[in-house]
Amino acid sequence: MQAPPEKYAFVAALNPPGSKLNDALLVVDVDPSSRTYGQRVGEVKMPAFGDELHHFGWNACSSALCPYAPHPHVERRYLVVPGLRSSRIHIIDTKPNPRKPKIVKVIEPEEIFARTNYSRPHTVHCGPEGIYMSALGAPNGDGPGGIFMLDCETFEVLGQWEVNRGPQFLQYDFWWHLGFDTLLSSEWGTPNMIENGLQPDLLLGSKYGHQMHVWDLRRRRHLQALDLGKEQQMVLEMRPAHDPTKAYGFVGVVVSLKDLSASVWLWRRNNGAWDVKKVIEIPAEPADPEKLPPMLRDFKAVPPLVSDIDLSLDDRFLYVSCWGTGEFLQYDVSDPFNPKKTGSVRIGGIVNRTPHPTVWAAGWSSLTPAATGASRLTKTSSWRATTTGFIKFASKEAIPRAIPFAFREWPLAVAGGLWARSLSWHQSCHGMVVRCGAGVAGAKARSRIPCAAADGAGACAFDWDHRRRSACGPG
Repeated sequence: MQAPPEKYAFVAALNPPGSKLNDALLVVDVDPSSRTYGQRVGEVKMPAFGDELHHFGWNACSSALCPYAPHPHVERRYLVVPGLRSSRIHIIDTKPNPRKPKIVKVIEPEEIFARTNYSRPHTVHCGPEGIYMSALGAPNGDGPGGIFMLDCETFEVLGQWEVNRGPQFLQYDFWWHLGFDTLLSSEWGTPNMIENGLQPDLLLGSKYGHQMHVWDLRRRRHLQALDLGKEQQMVLEMRPAHDPTKAYGFVGVVVSLKDLSASVWLWRRNNGAWDVKKVIEIPAEPADPEKLPPMLRDFKAVPPLVSDIDLSLDDRFLYVSCWGTGEFLQYDVSDPFNPKKTGSVRIGGIVNRTPHPTVWAAGWSSLTPAATGASRLTKTSSWRATTTGFIKFASKEAIPRAIPFAFREWPLAVAGGLWARSLSWHQSCHGMVVRCGAGVAGAKARSRIPCAAADGAGACAFDWDHRRRSACGPG
């Protein structure tokens, strides 16, 4: 659980539709003692146009030390950076100088298609046998989506992870309980269902993801489907307990067709099987129809639209980003079956557009939280805005404007509570920021770091390094 404080954040910057610039990986100084603190100090441009950088991750972490598949000599050094739109994967070396990262390998989409029959790589996790990556669909944009693997040393594409996928078809996030030999996955939609925006007929027909799936991790076989109900649409971000002896976790649901509420569900192992239960419900908020996008006017309400959740490293606090209402929530989940709301801040939102108290620049009142992370070392939480894929999917009629990105952090009270503070406002020539990783190269685990982007148009989520309680903890 201990590691040196982070000195650099690696920030994936993407460009809006219509731009002719390639995406890039930016390096931001996050060392408070540095003269360039909060400033961009490095950059590496992607070699091809149109990647749409999104999530990314490290080549190695504490999971590589698990007893049944140990890789004790693997160094946390390389960033694995997929393009969600291009299906291209970049391997970026952060040594010897993290201010000057270098692309050392590019895996072209044709190789991924041929070896996995998947496309649109999304989530990256370093695991016990190599690098696991989720993919949203097949090369033609349909399904199924799933998980494939890379070798953690050569970065060779190894192929599909699943041996028997059972009824699983849609894919989004995945996580594991290594001590229980269990992987769980969640659902969004195929590329054809999401890349050109939210499709009302699919949403109202309950065609987006509403299940979780339980897998035998070592045998790579589907064990159980957990259906949250067809009205629960888009079961997305998953956060397992960090304590490797605990078999539970949380998953966020974007919207309920019943009443436009959002929710957080608890999964757990119970008498040898797995079940799931709703433990947090966040209601829609009444709103003036004239201020709502056309799709929501008849409802006269704005949905919370939970876009991300994050669990503190001590498993005590859960953070929830409500992209629709602009609310950022903190819950005490010491008793995971009975979460207690302990803090809330608001910024942006589809209707209210609450301004940040320290920002005066015109247009910056439309910041809105979309993804979140928590730092153990600095006792802060953070949020981001969204990536292009999510913008096209969710905000086409909601928050169409865009501005440059900025870091953002929320200091945390030890006993619960949030208040806003600016780490730095840093404009990018790329205009949109996506996904970030941070940390001292060679550290052994993962957490997150402060960030924000603006107006539903950019995004950043930061992975930074801490040691976990166990080599077999999620991370």
